[in-house]
Amino acid sequence: MLCLMVCFAVLYLQPRKIEEIKDFLLTARRKDAKSVKIKKNKDNVKFKVRCSRYLYTLVITDKEKAEKLKQSLPPGLAVKELK
Repeated sequence: MLCLMVCFAVLYLQPRKIEEIKDFLLTARRKDAKSVKIKKNKDNVKFKVRCSRYLYTLVITDKEKAEKLKQSLPPGLAVKELK
């Protein structure tokens, strides 16, 4: 029984990777999307959107596209920038 609970918790919290900007924006507009975290590195920018079940991640290597995506996020969504 304990193994079932642990396995369920691990499966429940697994992240999902999104490859396309369009798919990320659709996910960010869902009603269960709570917040977006933006992590900037020297090589890339990671956008992470927390939904009710999964944490979805999009990795962008182009800084200009990342800035456009940041401006395209839904206005009601909490956005937090991390360094």
